[in-house]
Amino acid sequence: MIILYYPRLAKPKNRRFPLSILALAAVLEGREEYEIVDGNLDTDPDKTIAGLCRGRHVELLAVSVMPGPQMVSAMHSCQRMRAMFPHIPVVWGGYFPSVYKDSALNAEYVDYAVRGQGENTLLELIAALRGRADYSTIAGLSYKTHDGEHRHNCERAMLGPDAFPWSPFHRLPVEKYLRPSYFGKRTAAHQASIGCPFQCKFCAIGVAFGNKEKMESPARTEAIMRHLVEHYGVDGVQFYDMNFFMREDHTVELMERLEPLNLRWWCEGRIDTISRYSPATLNAIRRGGCAMIFFGAESGSDWVLKEMNKGITTDQTIEVAKRMKEVGIVPEYSFVVGNPGDPERDTRETIAFIRHIKQLNPATEIIIQHYTPVPQPKAMYGNVDSQVNLPSTIEEWATKRWYDFTVRVNPSMPWMKDSTRKLIDNFETVVACRWPTVQDVQAPAWSRRLLKLLSSWRYALQLYSSPLELHLAHQFIQLRKPKVESI
Repeated sequence: MIILYYPRLAKPKNRRFPLSILALAAVLEGREEYEIVDGNLDTDPDKTIAGLCRGRHVELLAVSVMPGPQMVSAMHSCQRMRAMFPHIPVVWGGYFPSVYKDSALNAEYVDYAVRGQGENTLLELIAALRGRADYSTIAGLSYKTHDGEHRHNCERAMLGPDAFPWSPFHRLPVEKYLRPSYFGKRTAAHQASIGCPFQCKFCAIGVAFGNKEKMESPARTEAIMRHLVEHYGVDGVQFYDMNFFMREDHTVELMERLEPLNLRWWCEGRIDTISRYSPATLNAIRRGGCAMIFFGAESGSDWVLKEMNKGITTDQTIEVAKRMKEVGIVPEYSFVVGNPGDPERDTRETIAFIRHIKQLNPATEIIIQHYTPVPQPKAMYGNVDSQVNLPSTIEEWATKRWYDFTVRVNPSMPWMKDSTRKLIDNFETVVACRWPTVQDVQAPAWSRRLLKLLSSWRYALQLYSSPLELHLAHQFIQLRKPKVESI
């Protein structure tokens, strides 16, 4: 039996389908005995895994791992399983081992690392474990030899979603994943493509999953959505593609297919792509159920966007904000602030730019992060390679310093003054209170009015320092929010 393990990643109220594990389950369905263990649903996944290992013949523990909280969860679980069941091989797959393969293999409790798309690599690894294939021939696999040397096989060519079966939804308690959100009372998740053809220097998606985007056919996306609507009552969806709108003809066909399903959904898009779409296509996107689009706006400075190799301009960002307002779709703009070349100037210009965007389209949702480079040797923009010494073990990645770095919580960057970091954080607090996110469906109406009242004068006068009253208001609101069942 194969155990597919998805370590805890999010708070219970934010859990969604474990898409990476479902993709692996799809290729095992009907050919292998397997069990899914989801740490976002199971209150004691280690106990569940141990019970399976004691009661069945387990050939492999396959773990999907993202950096940050999921990596920490995976680390603790795999340490315990190795201590209890040293004979069971462990393979890590997903974003973390795809980018940091040597760190993964440096752990005594990780035997194999799968880089990139894992479906066929998993099948071939199972064959190798049974003596029917040679590990050295498995594309996308990294492993340790008997003497501890790390071997990294050639990359595996990415295949589009249509090359694989559907997710076996029947193997999950689907009802427990359909959480209320801004998009619907029963919100699901889906990914309709893999890979990203763009080369933004602060991102490692291309490294992990290829520099080409392979898209699911509109007919298949429609069929899966229809299945979720008709069998499980889904009314909202979050599409987790890197770029949901790659081609206008594909988009138009997909919108025509989604419109009759009456779904409300969120997705990610490119500013330059959407800026080129016709008004008719944008209206079709709205009719298709799109309520919000996440855009990587990244900076209010064109010189920073160029250095990032982002491929967009601030003029395009402004244009898209206007066009989203016209069609009634909420744009969600993410900014990465504090360019190493001149973090003070970048911060100053981006704050002014965000204020301009809010004037043009007040409904724009704003997400602000410090520039913390995705740790890639010789690939981080801003000439910061010599200033960031990367961890070489999972345990070091789990320390507070590197955990905070990964999740961008008060990261300490050598090029950024403490005063600049505080300005970024305080501005984010003021903006978030002046325009409370519509996505917090648990927030009472009175709490939104309170935050707006307390923050309006600060925003109007551009006084962002020490917003203690706003932090206290948040704490007060959290104590009085209605409780949400956790499991």
